[in-house]
Amino acid sequence: MDALGVILPAAGRSVRFGPNRNKLLETIGGRHVISMAVEAFLCRADVAAIVIPAHDPEPLRRAIGAANDQRTFFCPGGLSRAHSVRNGLAALDPQIQWVAVHDAARPLISQQLIDRALQVARQHGAAVPALPVHLTVKQAAGPLPAPVQRTIPRHTLWTMQTPQIMRRESLLHAFASCPLPLESITDDVQLLELVGQQVWLVEGEERNLKITTAMDLRIAAMLLETNQPGQ
Repeated sequence: MDALGVILPAAGRSVRFGPNRNKLLETIGGRHVISMAVEAFLCRADVAAIVIPAHDPEPLRRAIGAANDQRTFFCPGGLSRAHSVRNGLAALDPQIQWVAVHDAARPLISQQLIDRALQVARQHGAAVPALPVHLTVKQAAGPLPAPVQRTIPRHTLWTMQTPQIMRRESLLHAFASCPLPLESITDDVQLLELVGQQVWLVEGEERNLKITTAMDLRIAAMLLETNQPGQ
């Protein structure tokens, strides 16, 4: 099966968003953040399944509402993002050969970006959208105040986005062979890098922002409004 299985980790605590608020249940233009992320993949004929690792699935299930169909289901969330992704991977049909891991808190993902990452992944085995680092980056041993150790050339630095797309077997092998505790893994394709598999970067999109703070939610609402028909 040359179809795509999608993992949308949704077991985070939204600590930086605000107390007692789940950012995935917030709304943008009248739609829940989690619903927008799900819809972006449900509209694709090449998506065979969407699994959502979560600790408390019922509020998310209600938020998805009418966008849900038989391809979407939940599985238990893990102690960390990597644990949740591993749970999601195990829940997918073994016949699915390609896996996309996408932040459930990135509601403005475009079809063009999904296509771009998927095309390069199928050519090279694994691909992830990335944006160039525009700010000067200093290395220092914090906490601050602390002396600067060096300036890192920013032309070699890229910030990661999602969806991160790879072969299912490659990700399974990476989990089985990971030399680090899973709670220290901050990026899905990092698992592949740790076992020596090459990962390719493709051009990301500024619009594909991750909702982390309340300010991000306001920015996403403005971006959505500027792209409405007639704008």
